[in-house]
Amino acid sequence: MNLVKLCGLVAIAASVAACDEGLGVKGDKTVDRGFDAKDLSQLKAGIWVDPNGCDHWIIDDGVEGYLSQRLDKYGKPVCSGVAPPNTAIGPFKSGSDFEDSI
Repeated sequence: MNLVKLCGLVAIAASVAACDEGLGVKGDKTVDRGFDAKDLSQLKAGIWVDPNGCDHWIIDDGVEGYLSQRLDKYGKPVCSGVAPPNTAIGPFKSGSDFEDSI
């Protein structure tokens, strides 16, 4: 990787980090702050199965997206086999009126 690309990646990473933590603002992470702001409990979750076959909760509300690994009560990953690897299932794009451009 050449120096220009490396500097670009470092600049992008620094700017993304500054958006949330750099200003010293620690907001409530349970609230969607997008165009149709609401509590995350009002959005619908789906399941994405990673390449290893383990499950992750996913939510896509058009602009923002959320991902969290599914864990059992002992903190171990849930690998249920509900879908083939690299597949998303469920109503994870529901719960928002904002249109997803992709």
